Amino acid sequence: MTSSTAPTVVHTRAPGKINVFLAVGDLHDDGYHELATAYQAVSLYEDVRARHADGFSVRVTGGPGVDVAGVPTDGTNLAVRAARLLASTTGYRGGVDLHIDKAVPVAGGMGGGSADAAATLLACDALWQTGLSRDDLLHLSAELGADVPFAFAGGTAVGTGRGDELSPALAKGHFQWVLALADFGLSTPTVYRELDEHRRRHHGDISPVRQPVVDTAVLQALRAGDPGMLAEAVHNDLQAPALHLEPGLGDVIELGERNGALAGIVSGSGPTVAFLAPDLDGALELQIALSAARLTVVRATGPVHGARVVAD
Repeated sequence: MTSSTAPTVVHTRAPGKINVFLAVGDLHDDGYHELATAYQAVSLYEDVRARHADGFSVRVTGGPGVDVAGVPTDGTNLAVRAARLLASTTGYRGGVDLHIDKAVPVAGGMGGGSADAAATLLACDALWQTGLSRDDLLHLSAELGADVPFAFAGGTAVGTGRGDELSPALAKGHFQWVLALADFGLSTPTVYRELDEHRRRHHGDISPVRQPVVDTAVLQALRAGDPGMLAEAVHNDLQAPALHLEPGLGDVIELGERNGALAGIVSGSGPTVAFLAPDLDGALELQIALSAARLTVVRATGPVHGARVVAD
């Protein structure tokens, strides 16, 4: 549905995420793992601007410290796939020209591509005036990838299944994060394969993880808004394989914790390392210390809202 008042450009924004807890079940026959994760959306955003076009195209730029050289700009780009999915679902016959400005590290374990897809669904719905509800768009987002629904919803949530079955989680106040960005990426499938190999190598010592669950201590810490409690409970099953693939990440975690971080954790499949600070002053001091060690670092807070339209 279109009208004479249809916008010529729509600007949307969606956040990156940190997995403050991630438990990975055994590999299933379909090639996927059962997950139990606690997501927190943080204030690093992907900005998408959508304009009317006959076909589907995307241009990608990056903010400070974000190398976009490896981001595809063809039909494999997740944002282009999101636009095509919405068009085919609603019967829209036109196209869209997308400009993505990235602040979330590429292949950094923080869901930047998923945020692009979530923002694109919202942008194209507004641009094309297809009239879908947020629930409709949330349902569509699950077809694009496990992290896309959370990028759309934002806040703090527990994800189960492949991570796409969301239940909102209460979180009091805001948590202060300092993120150490790597100058390389890690492939999510590669990290999962390394986890599977690790479990096969040590099958005699590791019990099978039939049904992963989020530790109640994580949910209690989030509800309390207590960074000290949360630091004691953060966990990521993908951290060990990420460190095996890139041992230098262990040195980064150690450096941050020596300089005041309550905890350091590999975010998702890495290689971004997320440090939880006790407060804003602690985050600023940690940012200075890590920058002095020639690391690329940014500060972020969480939780923040999910995908939304931005008024330029």
